[in-house]
Amino acid sequence: MSFIPHGKHLVAGAWIGTEERFASDPAHGPAHHFSVGTPALVDQACKAAEEAFWSYGYSIRETRASFLETIAEEIEARAEAITEIGTQETGLPIARLQGERGRTTGQLRLFAAHIRKGEYLDRRIDLAQPERKPAPRPEIRLIERPIGPVAVFGASNFPLAFSTAGGDTAAALAAGCPVVVKGHSAHPGTGEIIAEAVAAAIARCGLDAGVFSLIQGGNRHVGQALVEHPDIKAVGFTGSLAGGRALFDLCAKRPEPIPFFGELGSVNPMFVLPAALAARGRELGAGWAASLSMGAGQFCTNPGIAVVPAGAEGDAFVAATAEALAKIGPQPMLTHGIARAYNEGKARFDARNSVRPVMTTESTGREARPNLYEVAAGSFLEDHALSEEVFGPLGLVVRVGAAEEMRALAKGFEGQLTATILMEEADTELARGLLPVLERKAGRVLVNGFPTGVEVVDSMVHGGPYPASTNFGATSVGTLSIRRFLRPVSYQNFPATLLGDDLVAAP
Repeated sequence: MSFIPHGKHLVAGAWIGTEERFASDPAHGPAHHFSVGTPALVDQACKAAEEAFWSYGYSIRETRASFLETIAEEIEARAEAITEIGTQETGLPIARLQGERGRTTGQLRLFAAHIRKGEYLDRRIDLAQPERKPAPRPEIRLIERPIGPVAVFGASNFPLAFSTAGGDTAAALAAGCPVVVKGHSAHPGTGEIIAEAVAAAIARCGLDAGVFSLIQGGNRHVGQALVEHPDIKAVGFTGSLAGGRALFDLCAKRPEPIPFFGELGSVNPMFVLPAALAARGRELGAGWAASLSMGAGQFCTNPGIAVVPAGAEGDAFVAATAEALAKIGPQPMLTHGIARAYNEGKARFDARNSVRPVMTTESTGREARPNLYEVAAGSFLEDHALSEEVFGPLGLVVRVGAAEEMRALAKGFEGQLTATILMEEADTELARGLLPVLERKAGRVLVNGFPTGVEVVDSMVHGGPYPASTNFGATSVGTLSIRRFLRPVSYQNFPATLLGDDLVAAP
């Protein structure tokens, strides 16, 4: 049976409707109506989250691990319905939604396993030295503790893995922090069915219902009310630079400023080194085209810029990229707004005399076709707008006169999520010179790969210097992301009767 959304908010276990409603805008299939969020509902959800923290924040790790695994089970129990509503709302293909669902349940289980190990607690124990001179040393123990309720903003481009029960939510719940989600209006039905799965898991595990709430829709005042609520202690966000920066500023201006963990996008430059260009330039061009157009280019790790030496071998790389892109037909974008922004980004390139169109197309409605442009390195460095993200399948080739110029060009980039080196063994010295620059610019540096695949593992960093993210020391993917929602606390001269099991245990 098809899933038919009821269009209500989930607030501390209760499904609540509001008089004002909005209609979804699916890529195909029926539209549905959803209640519009309000600041009053935000207040209710945040207060319930704070009350739930007094039990959930002090629960044992096994309780939270079992809860995360139960959410994964409940999502899997709704697998077909999630895929159906998700593909309708976003236009993403079935295989993509199925894979993203697996990633979502996989990261929930990964965090369950992670907190069971206890290593994330970073326990440190300095035993007392009562005989120390000139003054005795007390016993001091340190452990990481959850910070309190967390606000999570759903992402437009990942309706499952970066939204209602996605990475931010999983990390916060693993840490012991209740979550209030601001659902994305691009996929409200998908958000609702995932919230149903979380609510079912809360009931099965016997937890306080305030541990999770979902507020749908609403204008910017709803998001503002959420980040400004005094019970919220951190915010997780994946989205545009403009939207993220506005929320970041709100967090900083609060009477009690709180951390804003925003992942704001990136152009993810690739540096094609000479020996690799000579050995397999056409192959690399075709590979770039595939990565650039994957999912209509709607990935924050989409490699939008390739830095390529001038000359015949570079020309062959560009030609191969254009040939591969020309074979790719129109793809639906996530929303009409994203499609408009893509066309506006293309128009920005078309308007510049310094930029040479290599392969241009016209995109209409909600669909996008790929485009490819080329510019000289000097003109690129003089025009900051050319280094701004275009969310979609648009690529820019930056031609350098000599390979040695790549290091100077790399220094001109702003912070990135990723940076890629395509090389052969003969390029080692050039790559060695590039690496210190790229590791200062990006959270993840790749060799001989394309960055659109983000592994959910302990070692992953999905973040980077601003404007890629608002906190260069954090990641929104992988188990390290739990640290965003923890803070260290030291306990001095505590009797064992006051210490919890995690503090008594040896590190």
